[in-house]
Amino acid sequence: MFVLLGIAALFAAPVWAVAVVIRLLSVVLPGRRPDWGVQLLRWGAGMTAAAAVMLLVMALGDVQLSDHESRSGTDSFPPPACRDAAPHLVEQIVGHRASYLPPAFDCVLEDGTVYPSSEYGWLNGLAVTCAVASALLAAGTRCVTRRRTTRQVRVPEPETSG
Repeated sequence: MFVLLGIAALFAAPVWAVAVVIRLLSVVLPGRRPDWGVQLLRWGAGMTAAAAVMLLVMALGDVQLSDHESRSGTDSFPPPACRDAAPHLVEQIVGHRASYLPPAFDCVLEDGTVYPSSEYGWLNGLAVTCAVASALLAAGTRCVTRRRTTRQVRVPEPETSG
């Protein structure tokens, strides 16, 4: 299931990138709305959250595909992902471990040591960075909105003549 979602996310990523570029161009061009800053913050929070989800789904799909390849077929052991990652250690591989949270596919050697078959570190780090950025943008949106409503609620005090 994650493999299919990962493929869908892979195809959605260019559409996401085009949408980001178009939105940023719309901010630069004249004729934007007066509340464009708040709208851009909201939109940015949603798009970075979408990016985090896409990256996580792609990583999960890759883990599931590697796990499936290591369990089926005549050429399934040692796992293809382990053979590709460290060809010099192929004779020492005794197994593998797949982890979905965080996404990882590790190869187990005879002496019990483990090495990662693929570099999920950058993908996991990028997903976490996007999630944190989304939360910060959402918090920024809330602060700006709250500040605007506070300014609008303030009523000027009447002047007294005397």
